[in-house]
Amino acid sequence: MSIPDSSETEKYNSINSIDSTMTSLRKYSIGHILLDMGKITPAEAERVLRLQKESGLRFGDAALKLGLITEEDIQLVLAQQFDYPYLLPGQGNHPPELVVAYQPFGAQVEVFRAVRSQLMLRWFTTGHKALAIVSYNPGDGVSLFTANLAIVFSQLGERTLLIDSNLRYPQQHEIFNIKNKQGLSDVLAGRAGISEVIARIDSFIDLSVLPAGTPPPNPLELLNRSSFDNINDQLASQFDIILYDTVAFLNGTDALAIAARTDGVLLVASKNNTRLNDINIMNEQLKRIGTEIIGSVLID
Repeated sequence: MSIPDSSETEKYNSINSIDSTMTSLRKYSIGHILLDMGKITPAEAERVLRLQKESGLRFGDAALKLGLITEEDIQLVLAQQFDYPYLLPGQGNHPPELVVAYQPFGAQVEVFRAVRSQLMLRWFTTGHKALAIVSYNPGDGVSLFTANLAIVFSQLGERTLLIDSNLRYPQQHEIFNIKNKQGLSDVLAGRAGISEVIARIDSFIDLSVLPAGTPPPNPLELLNRSSFDNINDQLASQFDIILYDTVAFLNGTDALAIAARTDGVLLVASKNNTRLNDINIMNEQLKRIGTEIIGSVLID
């Protein structure tokens, strides 16, 4: 019988140590996830397990005490455990104004969750799937608001689609760092299929974005095409929540064409930028086409 040399013995012991450590850590435990993420090594995990056994601490607290991970690492792991992913600063190449992605536990995000809850109760649980987000002025911040709102819906586990129907000044492709070679305008013009232009956003659970696409010379005419109804029906069979980012009222009446198809609108006003008279103008025109105003949000 051959006797293994010392290097083979060390390798064998190392493999056994890793296997033993992995066995000690349940698949969805903090320790297992930290290992998978490369935050700790198997040897470090063993140290944590020993301290955990000696002190009775939870794995994450023991790892923190040893200085192997940070509080930020713990929050990241908890987000994975509960299917609530978020991004660390610099990840995803998205603007920091996507607060629900980068600051998921801040007070500002609670506002988006509160809006989400109200919309679920008042609109989406009553059989509706699509909603237009509308503002009066171009500087009201509706695109970023809609992007954040779409993310919190996807974090709820709803299959969420964000459609950039602002064919004049689109922003969603820049916010989510996706291509805008083709999109909604191309689908409406019969130049692309709907499934070809929807982009799945891997950073978030159940979030997809349909960019605006090629800038058309006739945006309002495109949005008023009867084929838009068929597109809405098709998308409603694939998604639970469909949010439309629309062009500001001041830049055109495109939002009315979208609102007529969604039947519901959320008005967004900007503090110190949107006048009460502007809100009244939007209210009057939306009601004239039979669109229900689900609510309004004042953003700072």
